[in-house]
Amino acid sequence: MTTIRTVIAIAALRHWPVHQMDVHNAFLNGDLAEELTHALLSSGFQQSKHDYSLFSKTTNNKFVLVLVYVDDLLVTGNDLKVLHQAKSVLHKSFKLKDIGKLRYFLGMEFARSEEGILMSQRKYSLEMISEAGLSGSKPKDTPMEQNLKLTSTEYDELQCLSQFMHAPKTSHYEDTLHIVKYIKKQPGLGLLMSSRGEEKVEALCDSDWASCPMSEKSITGVCVKLGTSLISWKAKKQSTISRSSAEAEYRSMAHTIAELTWLMKELGVSVKLPMDLYCDNKASLQIAANPIYHERIKHIDIDCHFIREKIQERLIRTAHIATQEQPADILTKALGHRQHAVLVSKLGMKNIFHSQLEGECRDK
Repeated sequence: MTTIRTVIAIAALRHWPVHQMDVHNAFLNGDLAEELTHALLSSGFQQSKHDYSLFSKTTNNKFVLVLVYVDDLLVTGNDLKVLHQAKSVLHKSFKLKDIGKLRYFLGMEFARSEEGILMSQRKYSLEMISEAGLSGSKPKDTPMEQNLKLTSTEYDELQCLSQFMHAPKTSHYEDTLHIVKYIKKQPGLGLLMSSRGEEKVEALCDSDWASCPMSEKSITGVCVKLGTSLISWKAKKQSTISRSSAEAEYRSMAHTIAELTWLMKELGVSVKLPMDLYCDNKASLQIAANPIYHERIKHIDIDCHFIREKIQERLIRTAHIATQEQPADILTKALGHRQHAVLVSKLGMKNIFHSQLEGECRDK
């Protein structure tokens, strides 16, 4: 999904047209993926080495991208004529339905305006609310109550809710209903891939020190943006126990840089370097900036060398951000509804019903 979000973000920033197609009777086409790959490669397309579903072709400064997911295809590029040529190549080998402008792809709805391209799952959200029998329920302001005093067992249930798909307990069901009620508040909330801003990559990282009462391990939160558009995020329990909040934040920084390094290959496009990495812990930033070895950080020596190496290579540039302004904070802990709403907005999320994009969706 990171590749899809990245391609949509690039298309929005560069004001490229985005079209979609699907293959008729895909189940009758045998090994469809192999046949589509062969057809594209034979026509001069290059297959991404990091995501085999992505193909690109450049001819005389004309650039086109094709994303292939089973029988669904997405086509975008800097020239409408080249897009039609790519479609013609596929039409020669397959019976395709040309749907036109991107509207609905892999369960996601898309709407476009001068603001950019909005990705949402409004239809799916409304169906889920109805199936859960919560159409008349009172919406929740946040996915989880702030400052909820949890036992270790309850914490594990909420933190790892998705792991209890087999033989779930009543508490799992109640936690799930709470999340559905949160979705009910704004079922049209989605990610806006903005058409404005500079084409650069930036990351934000945060951690909640020793927040797991079962293991005392910290939670890492990572957000990666292309321009102002969120293309990747992650919330993950750290693999080792950190002895201070600074250490937990530093491990979060190292994890984020590893994610950025991977994304650089995944994107397959040139981005402005260095990439900015924002952290709200000043002690961690001082460790990253200070080349002097300290005995007290010996246990995170590998992370220290890794981060400093990337700074020296000018791959990244670290910067401080206030905790209240840190979007990654939303991935590490439950927040009050006001701060939750502020950070949701900073992540570039918009409600389809309150946006200029609403009319675009209704035109469908």
